Amino acid sequence: MNPWERYVVPNLISCACSSRPIMKQRAKVVPKADGVVLELGCGSGTNFAMYDAGKVSKLYALEPAPGMIVKAKRTAGELGIGKSIEFLETGAENIPLPDKSVDTAMITFVLCTIPDWKSALAETRRVLKPGGKVLFTEHGLAPDEGIAKWQRRVEPVWKAIAGGCHLTRNTTGMLHECGFACEDTETMYLPNTPKIAGFVSWGSARVA
Repeated sequence: MNPWERYVVPNLISCACSSRPIMKQRAKVVPKADGVVLELGCGSGTNFAMYDAGKVSKLYALEPAPGMIVKAKRTAGELGIGKSIEFLETGAENIPLPDKSVDTAMITFVLCTIPDWKSALAETRRVLKPGGKVLFTEHGLAPDEGIAKWQRRVEPVWKAIAGGCHLTRNTTGMLHECGFACEDTETMYLPNTPKIAGFVSWGSARVA
């Protein structure tokens, strides 16, 4: 891992992923989590304060980046919930949890960066209990061809400076391809955000 990825990218991503428009998106889905929750790519713990403690019995916070784990543990400590979170320092492509052990999988602004997203979603499906759900909000491929064209042009440089973040991934299409049925999906362009990075979708999904 080069110095940019180790020291700059975690701070850059933490800042971008806690902007006001992004936080409003998180607030649309995170409080709906219940039971045993697995958060894929917890980052610096941006979602932690939004969970409803009365509904969540256990939180597994999965994150492969050591720098982010440090930040997330600090966030949990500041919120006084450090002892109630189990951190899994690994990638989502190989989730160290038993089959059918999770009620809610939380996926917020992370599918854009997971290298092998098919394996990550297959693992998510494996650990979900029957009737369990995925809650998601993600940015991705815009429906307007003019914007999508610029997303494709910018993406190679964007990935290099933004920790592998893709601009052109289609969240609902990815979930569908991996055997999930999306429910109540909504989309919009985030306000005060460049459109190439601002098309978002959110909702829930269950195993089809």
